[in-house]
Amino acid sequence: MASPLCRLAPIWLLPLLARTVIAAPPHPMITPPPDLKNRVIETRDLDPGSYINSVIDGLGSDVSSYVASGVAQFFQDFPTGSAVESSLGISDSDLAPSPTHVLNIPAYGNWTEQGWNVRVHGNVYKQPNISEEKLDDLANVFLIGTDIDELTIPEQRQARNLTAEIFVVQQKDRNVTINFVNDVDVRPDASGGVINAEGGAQSLSMPYLTTDEGDFDSFIVLQNTTGPDGGHLIAGNATTSIQALNMYANGTNTGNATAYLVPPTGFTIISDIDDILRVTKIYDPKEGLLNSFARAFTPWMNMPDIYANWSATIPDFHFHYLTTTPEQVTRNYMEFIYKTYPLGSFDTRPLNFSDVSATLSIRKALLDKIFQTFPQRKFVLVADTSNSDVMKDYPQLVRDYPGQVQCIFLRNTTATDDSDLFPYDTSGFDGIDQKQYMFFVTPDDLRSVDIVGGNCYNPAVIQNVTFGYQGRGFGNAASSTMRWDWSWSWLPVMMALCFSLV
Repeated sequence: MASPLCRLAPIWLLPLLARTVIAAPPHPMITPPPDLKNRVIETRDLDPGSYINSVIDGLGSDVSSYVASGVAQFFQDFPTGSAVESSLGISDSDLAPSPTHVLNIPAYGNWTEQGWNVRVHGNVYKQPNISEEKLDDLANVFLIGTDIDELTIPEQRQARNLTAEIFVVQQKDRNVTINFVNDVDVRPDASGGVINAEGGAQSLSMPYLTTDEGDFDSFIVLQNTTGPDGGHLIAGNATTSIQALNMYANGTNTGNATAYLVPPTGFTIISDIDDILRVTKIYDPKEGLLNSFARAFTPWMNMPDIYANWSATIPDFHFHYLTTTPEQVTRNYMEFIYKTYPLGSFDTRPLNFSDVSATLSIRKALLDKIFQTFPQRKFVLVADTSNSDVMKDYPQLVRDYPGQVQCIFLRNTTATDDSDLFPYDTSGFDGIDQKQYMFFVTPDDLRSVDIVGGNCYNPAVIQNVTFGYQGRGFGNAASSTMRWDWSWSWLPVMMALCFSLV
């Protein structure tokens, strides 16, 4: 009988299909060399009719949905709960002596008539004791096209750590109590105007037990308790500063995070992470996997400088990082962000959003939640063109929340990366004022924008955007032929390995 781990097998088939691409005739270079003063974002308007739809359908609905939503193929459908226990040959009784851990996600809070209202969310789980030999076997299922022994020692360590994070057993029906403490170590060089709260220390229990997947997610109202020096939390309608409180999950030393109390008015940046803040290449399965699973996270060009400048020049800029990567693997994301970018709250894909339709809508659901939580704030949205849900949802937010979207910045990955072969649709931007959005190529393209003044377009970055399907890998129906990428011939070996894990 095959291991439950082999539930992953269909997912691993998808990158193979994703590499069956259309061989197009040579096409013009999309951008001039980067040393030219006026970079051009030139996009080709492709016929979005039956041809494109048939190509997407031919790649498989899961390929189009997961890649389009900006989530790496190899980070889908992780085993949870009993499937993890079965794959490891353990039971609940074996796990009983193991300590309980909490993944606590950095939170945002808004000001209400009742006081500060904080959205506390995360996951409760237990970590099985897995031998290094078993971790290597499990890691090799993910390390397509290579073996853990072929990695450097630091890469091996990261691959094992991430594998251990995946193979955890979520704990349902658990009470979660959060201790709020005003002991935040604010980094003035990358804080976005965050200050340490002078009061608000308290212990509060979540109003609901954890879900079957171990998730907890609810707003809870803080009491305005006195701080050690006599200070209190500043009312949201009496300050423009973002106040920070540390959060500690009761009963574990792993559930630490920070809550950011954000005033009703001001600017909030909602930033994607993959291929905008770090080098990921999720559209190139093998590279994307190594960049996410084994290699140290690397900033994309000088993007940290741009964010640091925004943090220093835009008063009390609230940074919020949104990734639809599943919860189990987000610790590396959070550690990378807080070492490299300004402090801020965080969103990820909870485990109770596990089916394809929910995966496609989770980003929009999280975006709606924060827009509705801060109806008077203005938002700056940053992502890249490889996520078709972004291409649809971002311009739709302009229409759904009039006056709240200040800027949209989208990195054009097809302009600089030949391995991004998927088309993207710019039709949602038709009718939106050009000064409100910009497709850019390098971080430096963002230096001349005026976010506070609402001038979000750098005229030096010529757009030439047509409103329809764009992309480099699809050519035209008349002259394109299918080609097979034999670099994925290792797939049967991987499948055999998967089904040998019983």
